[in-house]
Amino acid sequence: MTTLEFAIGAAYLVAAVLFVVGLHLMRAPSTARRGNLISAGGMVVAVLATVVFALLDAGGSVWAWIALLLGLLAGGSFGVVRARTVKMTDIPQLVSLFNAVGGGAAAAVAFADFVLHLTGVTLGLTSLVPIVLDVLIGSVTFSGSLIASGKLQGVIPSRPLSFPGARVINVAAVVVALGAGVLSILSPHNVVLLVVVLIASLVFGVLMVLPIGGADAPVIVSLLNAFTGLAVAMAGFAIDNQAMIIAGALVGAAGTILTLQMAKAMNRSVGSIVLGGFGTGDEKAVAGAPGQDVANIRQVTADDIAIQLAYAQHVMIVPGYGLAAAQAQHEAADLATLLTDHGIDVRYAIHPVAGRMPGHMNVLLAEANVPYAQMLQLDEANAVFDTCDIALVIGANDVCNPDARKPGNPVSGMPILDVDRAKSIVVIKRSMSPGYAGIPNPLFTDAKTGMYFADAKRGLDDIIVAVKEYITA
Repeated sequence: MTTLEFAIGAAYLVAAVLFVVGLHLMRAPSTARRGNLISAGGMVVAVLATVVFALLDAGGSVWAWIALLLGLLAGGSFGVVRARTVKMTDIPQLVSLFNAVGGGAAAAVAFADFVLHLTGVTLGLTSLVPIVLDVLIGSVTFSGSLIASGKLQGVIPSRPLSFPGARVINVAAVVVALGAGVLSILSPHNVVLLVVVLIASLVFGVLMVLPIGGADAPVIVSLLNAFTGLAVAMAGFAIDNQAMIIAGALVGAAGTILTLQMAKAMNRSVGSIVLGGFGTGDEKAVAGAPGQDVANIRQVTADDIAIQLAYAQHVMIVPGYGLAAAQAQHEAADLATLLTDHGIDVRYAIHPVAGRMPGHMNVLLAEANVPYAQMLQLDEANAVFDTCDIALVIGANDVCNPDARKPGNPVSGMPILDVDRAKSIVVIKRSMSPGYAGIPNPLFTDAKTGMYFADAKRGLDDIIVAVKEYITA
């Protein structure tokens, strides 16, 4: 082992330690920011070590130096600019886009390594198997994540999309990808077979995500994240890069655990989610329009809500995707601060799959500087709903649907926030349109519930103005 190889190996070990420590710190909201910075530091170490090794290995090749530096500059610039300018409400689609980049890059690395050895030494099974798996998993991740990002961005309809024969094509794509993969291992000098694996996997990635409805978005984002980790780990095995193996394994394991937790929170198996077909997609509702099923609802005004809030002792805010879509997290935080300053106990009930990615509500509220201590997870929130004077639901639907406790409907068995156990309920919603499950929510017609039909941002602004009048009166 040369001195350079030893130094690079030591740098990869340092990066791996930073990855593990950072991931551990991400377990708690109070230390997540520090954990993210430590993990980013580990990635900086790994990337710099790789670039230094590649530049020195390139010798006097000017073009190799230019290509490496241009790639580093272009990728780094895009990442910094995109991450710093993205709206907090667009984080899910950015995460999906990064998943696509990670999976695609891993597949490209394995494919390039395969092509590099076409005229040289025949690769052994320890290299061929990871290469084929990397191209397969990375390609599925790349195309699937792009479709997921398009759905989250609204470029592609978020409702389940399917067509006659889609399942047959799906199965055929899997069979072709696996078959061509096995033949690629048996015929290590046939690049055409690996191209077939690549194309079939890309097709499967598209067809896997298209039928998935918006309600399953948090699970599929987490699943694709796990796929990215596996692809990166396989790429590490293919080119014998320890940093990639460790980082990929960590991401794959964490993503898998999170996927299982998200699926459990929806009372659905990962298999049923991958098969798709759940949910109706985003409903284009008109603000202030009750819509259908209005016979038994009780509409309230901002003044009505302000009176309840001003004289309450315990208030629970239940954020949902409607809050994210309206970018109303700051207004929700302002209302909570106003009430807290008046001596009212205010907390937030967070459902694991509220929004479009794991932890979506936590990210939005943290961006609005909501104290971590005020954010209650599912079980914590459900333990105190009985003591709430008023539960303020902002744009949430299926995650607080009491019909989940009954059999025979799309949300049966899904763990929900027990909003209906609060003494009084107010729901801020654009209309009576159903959530992603496509079924009515009896919470909205509950005798204790007052419906305030408005865009979340405007509605909260009106409530804040009204509350100030009652508090200062």
